[in-house]
Amino acid sequence: MSPPADSVARLRSLLSDVHAGGRGWTLLALAGGWFFVLGLRFVVPALLPFITDDFPVSNAAAGGAITVLWVTYALIQFPAGAMVDRLGERRLLVASALLSAAGLAGYLGSVTWSIFLLATAAFGFGSGLFGPARGTVLTRTFPDRDGVAFGTVLAAGSVGAAALPVIGTLLADRVGWRLAVGVLLPGFLLAAVGLWATVPTGTASGPVPDGGRVTVREELAAVRSAITSHRVALAVAAITLMLFAFQGLTAFLTTYYVEAKGLSEGMAGGLFGLLFASGAVSQSLGGGLADRWGHPRVLAAVSFLSVPPLLALPFLSGLAPLAVVSAILGVRLSVGPVSNAYIVSLLPVDVRGTAWGLLRTGFFTLGAFGSTAVGAMADRALFAEAFFLLAALTAVAGVVYLFLPARGGLEA
Repeated sequence: MSPPADSVARLRSLLSDVHAGGRGWTLLALAGGWFFVLGLRFVVPALLPFITDDFPVSNAAAGGAITVLWVTYALIQFPAGAMVDRLGERRLLVASALLSAAGLAGYLGSVTWSIFLLATAAFGFGSGLFGPARGTVLTRTFPDRDGVAFGTVLAAGSVGAAALPVIGTLLADRVGWRLAVGVLLPGFLLAAVGLWATVPTGTASGPVPDGGRVTVREELAAVRSAITSHRVALAVAAITLMLFAFQGLTAFLTTYYVEAKGLSEGMAGGLFGLLFASGAVSQSLGGGLADRWGHPRVLAAVSFLSVPPLLALPFLSGLAPLAVVSAILGVRLSVGPVSNAYIVSLLPVDVRGTAWGLLRTGFFTLGAFGSTAVGAMADRALFAEAFFLLAALTAVAGVVYLFLPARGGLEA
């Protein structure tokens, strides 16, 4: 068989495996929900120039608002993971979509900075219910294709993060930032219906339990053992560094393009969207590459590839060079699905939701302060140095990934 024909045959086999037994509808619903959940989380940073015009605050305060979004998102991860093991993924995913819609409605009434922060926190809590349930249902539903499944869903989120900020900035010019955010509310309601209809009942460890399977002490001991294993600890350390750099970068990239590079808000929003469009392509490819070549190799390669564009960004000007570097910056998003698939697969099934939620609370909370750090440096005219710091942290993550063991029998 010729190489092109072989590739087509592998693609057909992959699609057949993913869609077998109605799993494709589950994948579609999860992808649609993540499209809106992740997309909106990056609409807010893209609209910061409009928001700070309405609420005159410093860059540090604006960065703090993004930190609020991600810290509230992080804090709910552990309880959400524990609820997955008790209530099942479907209930948590639907609740996430509905509570996110409620938080989104709060932006429409944000007449003061304090109310804006409360609405941001509410959306962070609601959207935070999605991640742990999404991870365990994908691993449970696609045990043989988890890299591809994670890559597909996270790529859909990146498409949302690419498209929705661009749409938001265009609408904000015409109807204001509040309505630009508010028009997304029906999407969350539609996602809730789709998730309820397609996600299988049960939990990561089987049918929803009646309670009393194990004592709290036994469960905590199992969780502690799961999250302190050598492989999990290394993977979590590296993803924490990558997230810190990612939050710092995305929180202020549009602001940096407007203030330092002289671009219009619309053009800056377009380049911000380009980063996520590139990320969607990278994520869709990254999962398949990890399934074939091994997760540690792909994670290290992506991390090292992500360093040069951060170092180059302060020295570039003009739309074309900035577009190129924005596209290359998007490659780093492929770390997400590969890292998620690696970590979740290593966690024991009986405490997978709880352990995964606890880990997500830890690395998202620490990573959330990347935006505050970059905002504080920007207020001191240290934007370029901030990007150098993010490059250094990314390089350290790449070194950690070099020492990451393979998943044993799961990888060749």
